[in-house]
Amino acid sequence: MKLLRMRSLKHLFSSSKLAVEDNPTSSSHHSSVHENEMKNETKSIFQKPTWKCFSFDEIYDATNGFTKENLVGRGGYAEVYRGVMKNGEVIAIKRLTKASTDERKEKEFLQEIGTIGHVHHPNVSSLLGCCLDNGLYLIFAFSLHGSVASAFHDENSPLMSWKTRYKIAIGTARGLHYLHKGCQRRIIHRDIKSSNVLLTADYEPQISDFGLAKWLPSQWTHHSVVPIEGTFGCLAPEYFMHGIVDEKTDVFAFGVFLLEIISGRKPVDGSHQSLLSWAKPRLLSEGELGKLIDPRLEGDYDITQLKRVAFAASLCVRTSALWRPTMSEVLEVMVDGEMTKESWNLPEEVEEEEFWGFDDLECEFDSPDSTSPLNSISSRSS
Repeated sequence: MKLLRMRSLKHLFSSSKLAVEDNPTSSSHHSSVHENEMKNETKSIFQKPTWKCFSFDEIYDATNGFTKENLVGRGGYAEVYRGVMKNGEVIAIKRLTKASTDERKEKEFLQEIGTIGHVHHPNVSSLLGCCLDNGLYLIFAFSLHGSVASAFHDENSPLMSWKTRYKIAIGTARGLHYLHKGCQRRIIHRDIKSSNVLLTADYEPQISDFGLAKWLPSQWTHHSVVPIEGTFGCLAPEYFMHGIVDEKTDVFAFGVFLLEIISGRKPVDGSHQSLLSWAKPRLLSEGELGKLIDPRLEGDYDITQLKRVAFAASLCVRTSALWRPTMSEVLEVMVDGEMTKESWNLPEEVEEEEFWGFDDLECEFDSPDSTSPLNSISSRSS
């Protein structure tokens, strides 16, 4: 095990020397890209890793010995603890559980370091460091407001305004766009959902939890993945049925995420109905938009922004990955692009197959092999 860790660390420290691979452009309806954003993201490619190795004593003292009071999240293979460093910095520590210390899980945990070790974007959770003594640990900045899921669905959470919801939608889209286009490698997250989007003190969203993430080499159009892991209610049809993973897998999940922001509903509710099956008929008719919006807002929202977000969601959750937009196009639709719906009409010979989000599933849950902790690195468990 120790040999595996040392070899992996040597690879990680040398990975900053890897050449940058360009992402091939896919066919699209619109050619314009957010140039300023892309320039900033390109600069981030060449930044050296800023994370460091923490000592076990440091993180043990910060969590007061990993006490239950500091446990804020638990998932299939990891636990997340809140900690306070001696300088007052509040951190989140993701620990591989003792029950998961087989070689495969260790390898996946180290791969997560490699995936996020060079990520630099305000809308993606950055790695502060790691610890390889007495176990495996990842250290992140602590998220004051927890996750979007906890902000929406915890009983004691205040109602989130439309202005904040729109900010979260745009910020998350920018973070995902960066993962697909701005990194030195294409990163497919594979588990975009509200409990994996954390909120900073000013409610800036940050995509977190890269336990299921995959590199996608520029010459590959997609990955074929086994086993199927992720969250039911958010899985793209081609991934759930055939194990096919590419950028459009994340785009589909982001569409479900937008529907949750609009409606305030969970991806799968207590009656086992998927949000997608409830929302999709309403997305197809502009006259039904008023039935999509969270009634708790009592009409206090920007109708133009709502139309843009709802239209983006309708494109993202299309059954066929070929006819879904890229994240560049999603941003154009939601922010400043011309929302010409006609250009997004499906050809007459193309018919959308029915895909309503697996209503026969009992509930929303991670698969037994999932490596995605519930609401990891947040202040509250979802």
